[in-house]
Amino acid sequence: MNVDVGVVGTGLMGAPMASRLLAAGHRVFVCNRTRAKAEALAVLGATVLDTPADVGRACGLVMLALPSGPDVDTALDELLAVLGARSLVVDTSTIAPGEARLNHERCSRAEVGYVDAPVSGGPVAVQAGTLSVMAGGHRADLDRAEALCAAFAGKFVRCGGPGAGQVAKACNQLVVAATIEIVAEALVLARAAGVEPALVREALLGGFAASRILDLHGERMLQRDFAPGGKARLQLKDIEIIRVTARQVGLSLPAFEAAAAQFERLVEAGDGELDHSAVVTVLERESGSTVSSF
Repeated sequence: MNVDVGVVGTGLMGAPMASRLLAAGHRVFVCNRTRAKAEALAVLGATVLDTPADVGRACGLVMLALPSGPDVDTALDELLAVLGARSLVVDTSTIAPGEARLNHERCSRAEVGYVDAPVSGGPVAVQAGTLSVMAGGHRADLDRAEALCAAFAGKFVRCGGPGAGQVAKACNQLVVAATIEIVAEALVLARAAGVEPALVREALLGGFAASRILDLHGERMLQRDFAPGGKARLQLKDIEIIRVTARQVGLSLPAFEAAAAQFERLVEAGDGELDHSAVVTVLERESGSTVSSF
């Protein structure tokens, strides 16, 4: 069933989400802090508005695709001032589980539904309609959110109540960060030991070491393709979310912390705008060699 839907935040993830929603026949209202990014969607049929409040006035079903918890807070302040009862906010941003639970409470007091629905797979998965959504919330809200996300998601997993989606996303980011670092170490080790890294990657993809990160990010490392799909500086935000979540349950994450330190070095070197696969360059500088054969 086609509906009116708002998208607040039309960056790397929000823009292709809005595009898929339009292609599915929904009427889409968009806004973005940098208006030009939202206006690029006008040619596809989106209505461009100035503020989250304008989006909330236009429709009672709003998706957020924002870079941080404070950005979500600001958008919610505006939305909750104008949204009517039984409206729904589907928040695909990556924020801390505790922040998500507070957002659920804020929305509940205004009789507005809220689903924390962070995603994994990147812009390519959105465009292909194969994005993974990990959702937390109440059943009726999850039903509505799942129907909406069908436009761009291949998997919608109900992880539990409020905040559960963000716990799942923290676990996802832990695995992603640690695995990117391990793939980088494997390729640098291959080069240092005198074996072509591209051939090592090809061999590993045929065995137990195979993973999407080895496949996609390993290829990025070999090709020196560090155009951002996931910016390294945003990885630091996710690292802090993982650390806070682990501290709250009294858990240490030694392997993750080793990987996190490498991403911190990458950003300290001034490469925070690069894709997180650029973490391989930290190891390359230390070893004096490059995994690329170019």
